[in-house]
Amino acid sequence: MREGRSGTRGIRIGVIALLALVTSASAATGPRLPGAPKCPIFPASNVWNKPVDKLPAAANSQAILSSIGLDVGLHPDFGTVWDGHPNGIPFTVANKKTKRYRVGFDYASESDKGPYPIPANVKIEAGSDHHALIVERDSCRLYELYALQKTGSGWHAGSGAIWNLRSNKLRPAGWTSADAAGLPMLPGLARYDEVARGHIDHALRFTVENTRRACIYPARHFASDQTDPNLPPMGLRVRLRAGFDTSAFPRQVRVILTALKRYGMIVADNGANWYISGAPDRRWNDDALHAIGGVTGADFEVVDTSSLRP
Repeated sequence: MREGRSGTRGIRIGVIALLALVTSASAATGPRLPGAPKCPIFPASNVWNKPVDKLPAAANSQAILSSIGLDVGLHPDFGTVWDGHPNGIPFTVANKKTKRYRVGFDYASESDKGPYPIPANVKIEAGSDHHALIVERDSCRLYELYALQKTGSGWHAGSGAIWNLRSNKLRPAGWTSADAAGLPMLPGLARYDEVARGHIDHALRFTVENTRRACIYPARHFASDQTDPNLPPMGLRVRLRAGFDTSAFPRQVRVILTALKRYGMIVADNGANWYISGAPDRRWNDDALHAIGGVTGADFEVVDTSSLRP
């Protein structure tokens, strides 16, 4: 039966209301992950998911940025393939039927005992760090492992951490994780599915060469003996300046830069300066991604995040 005008209008209003409800629900629960759509990547109230574009800049912003490098460009530490391997930090989705293992750890006193669900086809980061990030979609738990390697019928790692993706609970003070800062890694990755939809709704993770012997919220651990106050502590958050013109950049880069204006990025580990982390995906355009090198340290400001601490 053909709908009259009033019926069509009613359907239109209903669709708009439904879309608004879905958008509201998504905002309340935080970003979602393909393969685990029922699990938020931490609540919307989590520090990774909070915008920082309205917060004040830190008083020592310029000094800290200078120590990282004002003329050094951003580098996408992710993409399609590098040296024959997927380029970036991959993640794997598991379920309640995935086999669990008791993992042996080098840093057992600061690692969660588990057991850890490790699929036979678990994705492990290429290179030296060998991170493995696993989301168990039935319990909405995030399992992250550093330096994971197979040992006979079992597994061994440098360190490991487990998070409830529905909780904002942090690691114990002074504990590392699979990351030097004691932070989860998954919420700080740039993912292609987010760029494809046109927006990234969380902060990103990045590395710097020299950090301070200190950590600030939400980081829980430091990895340095240097005490220079101009060096960044673990957990430092920076954002791209609001007036930075992104219009000339490729679309994939524009989406990332927009997120860096609104959510910023967090110092999570020692490494090369201004290296941004992401998950590998064959759909990235590597040439387009490297255009982000036109953005330098001078285009950022350090955020005063003291108000974000509970």
